[in-house]
Amino acid sequence: MAVSRFMEWNGNHSSVTRFVLRGLSDEKELQLILLPIFLGIYLVTLLWNLGLIFLIRMDSHLHTPMYLFLSFLSFIDICYSSSISPRMLSDFLKDEKAISFIVCATQYFVAAWMGLAECCLLAAMALDRYVAIGSPLQYSAIMAPGLCGKMVAGAYVTGFLSSLSQTVSCFNLYYCGPNIIQHFFCDLPQIILLSCSNPFISQIILLLAAILIVFGSLLVILLSYGFIAAAILKISSGKGSAKAFNTYASHLASVTLFFGTVLSVYMHSSSSHSMKQNKVLSVFYVVLIPMLNPLIYSLRNKEIKEALKRVIKRAKY
Repeated sequence: MAVSRFMEWNGNHSSVTRFVLRGLSDEKELQLILLPIFLGIYLVTLLWNLGLIFLIRMDSHLHTPMYLFLSFLSFIDICYSSSISPRMLSDFLKDEKAISFIVCATQYFVAAWMGLAECCLLAAMALDRYVAIGSPLQYSAIMAPGLCGKMVAGAYVTGFLSSLSQTVSCFNLYYCGPNIIQHFFCDLPQIILLSCSNPFISQIILLLAAILIVFGSLLVILLSYGFIAAAILKISSGKGSAKAFNTYASHLASVTLFFGTVLSVYMHSSSSHSMKQNKVLSVFYVVLIPMLNPLIYSLRNKEIKEALKRVIKRAKY
């Protein structure tokens, strides 16, 4: 029924004008339970990430490369979560989760842009921490504001160009039905499966993005943290090395959770069982990680806590 109502005829051919999202679950009762939970997570995501951005901007002691990267990571997480969560929340209240062709393309473009930019930015943050640990005396000279700005801009531009090429190649394909996307958001691998034309170019572009950006960023991160671990082991003070390990272990946990869930989703088969698993795993990198990132990077951070005290003190007086 959904297919026939969301198609138009062009001569002797029909084309899809809208897609239908399957959502997280078909059970109405479960959707009503999930609605307040995911709404709360989304609001907390906005609150924590915006709060961290404002804190870094307001306190001059945090105007360093690490916190510059962290503020842009928070901005990416806000945009990433906002590209998917509001639509997902509204779909919990709908029986039929129809989404127009252009809205679907826009959602994927923004989500892919932010997701790929986050991969690059996490790699830049890992390099920054490696320089801080490996060359502390030259850190200020190496990580100059100009270089940091270029690294941030590079992350955004790389994500933008890759996302644009993926979106254009995918949504220029011919879709004649069916039009049901087996996901709770517009995800390119699921959309390509619905194409009635040859998706070879789109698949190649997606593969190149995965190899060059996702795996490339992951390689840089793993190498950086490997060198960081080696440098920490050389610290003579047992207390100092334990403290450093605790700090970077939490950062590495965040990176592992993000890349682990993303790679698990996109390297799985397309069976019905894996589709359900993919939806659950997607919740981690789309919904939960944007909420957890500001906590992971600032919960044990003494400088963040001191900055918060200073801002509160200034607000009182």
